[in-house]
Amino acid sequence: MNLFRDKQIKFFIIFLFSFSLLIFLSSMGLNAVQEKAIQNLFLSHDKAIVTSLLEQGISKDVIAKAVTNTVSSQEGTALLVSIGITEHTSIRFLPFIAEFQRISGYFMLPVGAFLSILLFGGTFIFLWKREQLYQRAAKVITRFTEGDFSCRMPQMSEGTIYRLFASLDQLATILQSKNEAGQKAKKFLKNTISDISHQLKTPLAALTMYHEIISDEPDHIKTVIEYSEKTGLALKRMQQLIQAMLKITRLDAGSIVFEKESCRISELVLQAIGELTTRASSEGKEIIIDESSEETIICDKQWTSEAIGNIVKNALDHTDSGGEIHISWNRTPAMLRILISDNGSGIPPEDLHHIFKRFYRSKKSLDTQGVGLGLSLTKSIVEGQGGIISVQSTLHEGTTFILSFLTES
Repeated sequence: MNLFRDKQIKFFIIFLFSFSLLIFLSSMGLNAVQEKAIQNLFLSHDKAIVTSLLEQGISKDVIAKAVTNTVSSQEGTALLVSIGITEHTSIRFLPFIAEFQRISGYFMLPVGAFLSILLFGGTFIFLWKREQLYQRAAKVITRFTEGDFSCRMPQMSEGTIYRLFASLDQLATILQSKNEAGQKAKKFLKNTISDISHQLKTPLAALTMYHEIISDEPDHIKTVIEYSEKTGLALKRMQQLIQAMLKITRLDAGSIVFEKESCRISELVLQAIGELTTRASSEGKEIIIDESSEETIICDKQWTSEAIGNIVKNALDHTDSGGEIHISWNRTPAMLRILISDNGSGIPPEDLHHIFKRFYRSKKSLDTQGVGLGLSLTKSIVEGQGGIISVQSTLHEGTTFILSFLTES
């Protein structure tokens, strides 16, 4: 039974069983003592009667018959009544009975007092320990309500009460997790808003300045055209910034469900670079796709192609005219890897561990295009699908990004 798994209850039940056994043994002992006392009292009573009759000259045969007689008569009862001995006679007038009562009291009162003290003592100890247990649990629950989940409910034994405590611990863990998730979400939202507002300050300030210049010189066509173009670029940068931040925020918040499907990597890559080939051509750069082997991958085609496109775009930003971007892929027993390499300026060692942070721009690439969100967005897309993104780079020689996806079994 679950009841006996609780050590305190088990010990209390053992105590009650032992107490009941002690009462039984005490009753047997008292009964033996009373039997002996009654025997001695009757012997004393018979001796006194026999002695009195002998002193009055009654024959021994008559006395023996009287002592062993077990039949009463009306004459005998009437005689006892005449001398004041009835069932209503006070015990104090019956010396032998009074003696028996005194002897019984000497034995029963101490035994009864001892058993009572033992019962109340054992019960008090059990209730006191239980109360201590409840007080400890109440203090822990109070800490839980105050938001402190570092304490744990008492778990010293088994039993129903401890299973209840274990359930409360589980509940506290769930509440702690939700509390931490809530705090993390608040911090995430605060940082996101801070990032967006900070990054929008520069293009907004530029737009304000361009508007003032155009307003001050409406008749200078060249000035209007020049700053209109700058306004368009600033607006385009703001649009890119807001779209990228919204995508990253949705990915980090887990509100995007990736719709995975089987697709050929060659088609995925062509979709990713579709809008970048024109730029590469105009800048005198070349995107080379290694199609020596055809592989398929299980992924969200739209999001994964965007991730690949972001890396290629980053490579174009850091590659001089005449540069090359190579895209290849291979399969290992456990992973399918997509490699995107360039022969551009490379990444300084001190920047290598920061390139996936939002808005991070190396001191050596402040004059390049972009808002510093492409690699961060790519990392969120790849890791959101259970993949891994890594980078290898040598300064002034080039960079290789590796997108690794687990092979579906």
